[in-house]
Amino acid sequence: MQILNKETNIDFLKLRKLALALSVLLIIGSLTSFFTKGLNYGLDFTGGTLIEVGYEQDADIPKIHEQLDGIGIEGAIVQNFGSASIVQIRMPQQDHIENAVVGDEVLAALRADGLTVIKRDQSFVGPVIGEELKEMGGLAMLVALICIMIYVALRFEWKFSVGSVIALAHDVILIIGFFSITEVEFDLTVLAALLAIIGYSLNDTIVVFDRIRENFLRMRKGSSEEVVNTSLNQTLSRTLMTSITTMLVLLALFFYGGQTIHSFAEALIVGVLVGTYSSIYVASPMALLLGVKKEDLMPPEVEKEGEEFDTP
Repeated sequence: MQILNKETNIDFLKLRKLALALSVLLIIGSLTSFFTKGLNYGLDFTGGTLIEVGYEQDADIPKIHEQLDGIGIEGAIVQNFGSASIVQIRMPQQDHIENAVVGDEVLAALRADGLTVIKRDQSFVGPVIGEELKEMGGLAMLVALICIMIYVALRFEWKFSVGSVIALAHDVILIIGFFSITEVEFDLTVLAALLAIIGYSLNDTIVVFDRIRENFLRMRKGSSEEVVNTSLNQTLSRTLMTSITTMLVLLALFFYGGQTIHSFAEALIVGVLVGTYSSIYVASPMALLLGVKKEDLMPPEVEKEGEEFDTP
């Protein structure tokens, strides 16, 4: 990767206007989908009942759906959990069945054909708790962005701070838009993935900002655009190595990790792609747009003791 680091001379900023237009369109599309369609919230947020049952043989998922339809269970999600003989049934609250007896009703329907079905686990999330989780999740992301802005402002300069937070907000909005458009279930694991992506993307952005700060002090005659372009090329190998190795792990989780973490892995895959893009084409260009320059990063001059008494 050192060869890549030495030979790349890509003019990233040449495409910054096109990238800005693309980002604006994606954000508009994501927000439009979110406010019109919303998210396909899981039971963690909407409330409902989760039942885990075990069969002596491989479970017939289509037949289970028919059995649940037969007792009027609507909106149930049925999937294998760990093995083909274990099934997890996730149901929103039912108007015609009380939460206290919904588990017994489901077991009775599954045992109607004489099959041996064992209830392994059952849990219930009330709608009030779901709303609280939704609010606390949004608050957690807001607090994270504010803390990041303060941290970057103290470590670098406020223009970098604003650029990094805009990039992170860009990532979060696009991931939420992806889940809104695709209607993939949005649960607590996806929320955890969003918070993880904020940290991942910030780390990548901080590496780029560190190199920009170093090059501002080294490249005395270079313009701000030249310094940023050089810094992006110098950190490109590190960015690609980190993204590719992380993506390999996430793809393994996505395809072989099971249904439980499927949404979590999917959110992280989208987040790594979007975060890599934003660290190059959102964070640094935004700092440039705000007018960052060498003088902003120069350490303040310290007046030597007794200097005011020196005679010309």
